[in-house]
Amino acid sequence: MTKTELLELLKNGENSGVEFKRDDVENHELAKEIVAVLNLEGGAVLLGIEDDGTVSGTSRPDLEEWVAELCRVKIEPPIVPHLTLVRAVEPGKDVLIVRVSQGPDKLYARVHNNRRTYFIRVGSTSREASREDLERMFQASGRVQYGLKPVPGGTLDDLDRRRLRDYFVRVLAGGAPDDAAVEEWERLLRNLDLMTVSSGQPVPTIDGMLLFGRRPRRFLPQSGIRALCYPGATPDYATRADEELKGPLVPLCAADGSITESGLVEQALDFVNRNTEPTAHLEGGRRVDRPAYPASVLREAIVNALVHRDYSVAGSDITLAIYSDRVEIQSPGRLPNTVTLEGMKAGMRYARNQTLVNVMRDYRYVDFRGMGVREKIIPGMRAHNGTEPEFIPEESRFTVRLWKEPKRS
Repeated sequence: MTKTELLELLKNGENSGVEFKRDDVENHELAKEIVAVLNLEGGAVLLGIEDDGTVSGTSRPDLEEWVAELCRVKIEPPIVPHLTLVRAVEPGKDVLIVRVSQGPDKLYARVHNNRRTYFIRVGSTSREASREDLERMFQASGRVQYGLKPVPGGTLDDLDRRRLRDYFVRVLAGGAPDDAAVEEWERLLRNLDLMTVSSGQPVPTIDGMLLFGRRPRRFLPQSGIRALCYPGATPDYATRADEELKGPLVPLCAADGSITESGLVEQALDFVNRNTEPTAHLEGGRRVDRPAYPASVLREAIVNALVHRDYSVAGSDITLAIYSDRVEIQSPGRLPNTVTLEGMKAGMRYARNQTLVNVMRDYRYVDFRGMGVREKIIPGMRAHNGTEPEFIPEESRFTVRLWKEPKRS
């Protein structure tokens, strides 16, 4: 890093990936800051800088060796930082850049007084990770699949056996146990990760409850969709419609495949249909109605939100918002660590909740290629009205935005 680049960092101040520290900081405090940055996306700690960005310089002897050693003994798993000494940032004042990259061993902990502590970065501050933070980070790292966790207090009777039977018999073209064969049902569902054993008792998994629960919201308040329709182009207290969509992800169907009870996907599509008006144009003297948004695109965006959202984020539903000029679908939780926006557009496949993806694929909500953004949403909107859908990744949510009409220049 050059002196010019360093001065630009100082000008911009501390943020989620940049921390300022004096060089007389204690080793466990510096380890805390490095761990917090590592547990986000990596970044840099600048030694020899005051909190207000002024340069105090470094004076600790053997500073680089001291930093390297604390990264080995005070951080677990140990890391090797990239160290750059920038000399004479101000006359007689040097600054050490401690740069760390997000590695494959995330999560990282600080080791101090025989205690391992996880820290996370929130804006320009570092704090100890809560239990919910840890769950999300372990899930994002791929070490824990949140959907395989048990649902406390749930039993087989909290799953809709009608939907389960429809899944095994009609969708999978197989067989299903008799309703009274409780042990057979429990064994079958455990084999598919729809149930598990907790404290010696068979209970539904989170994925099982989301897919087939009779009342999923009773156990998982974050399992629904908040559906809103605003009269204008901005959020407003005066909504045209405000509904809580709830129930299992999958529908209940008759033997011929016709839907008798909707799942969340159909409920969401119905909400859009009821709260948008088709447009009409003439083709060869004949009136042709065109829906405000193509059903295939809406369906793909809604299904993606349901199967890929971070269900460990409690107290926050998926939001489906209709405005006068667009539809927005927001999913709680940031993108998984390995996923980038460019990768999604290029057709990168990923699954935060693999069991949900597997079962929804059986229902043909998800295709086997798993490239709905590239193959359906983007070309679907271009063909429909020539607009480009927008994909907006943020720290706590991911938004898909579909435009009703091309923007006027």
